[in-house]
Amino acid sequence: MMYSIKMRCSQGGPHEEGGKHISGAERILSEDEIEDELINVYRRAITHERGKPDFINLKIEKIDEDEIIYKKRLNINQHHVESEEEGLNLAKGLLMENAVSEESAEIAIKTLQDLNESMHGAMLFDKDSGERIDDNGIKGVRVTGIASADISKYKESMKNDGREGLHLEEALILASKIASCKGIVAELCWSDDPSYVIGYVGTKDNYERIPILKEEGNPIGGRVFFIDSNQLNDDYTLDDLIDYLENQIVLIE
Repeated sequence: MMYSIKMRCSQGGPHEEGGKHISGAERILSEDEIEDELINVYRRAITHERGKPDFINLKIEKIDEDEIIYKKRLNINQHHVESEEEGLNLAKGLLMENAVSEESAEIAIKTLQDLNESMHGAMLFDKDSGERIDDNGIKGVRVTGIASADISKYKESMKNDGREGLHLEEALILASKIASCKGIVAELCWSDDPSYVIGYVGTKDNYERIPILKEEGNPIGGRVFFIDSNQLNDDYTLDDLIDYLENQIVLIE
């Protein structure tokens, strides 16, 4: 029997009442793993560098195992840059190599840079025009229902590749689900953790890790998914795409 554990925490009240987002986490586990992991996600909530929360929400739900699908994780490509400007130029180039127009890439970067607060989820942009095609405001589209199919095996494989660290482990799993979604051609993301300046471009096959995408100390982050609107029609709508991201349980192998 499998369960989903979700944690989100904020400062100044719940997110829905305008509280400042501090941290979040999701795990998909067997019943006998739940107790230990609840302690881990609670500790994550109360020790986060963004501040001490006064609101912590923990949610446990049983999962219908027949509804789980399995996807492969992306390959990791590590890049090297010396500055934020160099990193953003690299991100723009990688997006353009993956079916995103120059205009759309530039609009996405500028939009993320101009945010006054971190996105709660992702913005959906048309890959050609750069027009935002979801109407969720700062809430965005939040990707859930995602975990490693075997977390111990996953961490061991990352360690063997010389790729350790919670940020990378979680971002790679998330990016792998996003890449598996029909209609999404690429993703751009950087963290809202002030000391974590690394970001990435996600493609259908690769996780392009870029060491500098923002200034150190910047507490604002976000992500953009680039959508091929030509793949949307009466049989596969934008609502279907969003439903996959928000509700489909995907385990990454």
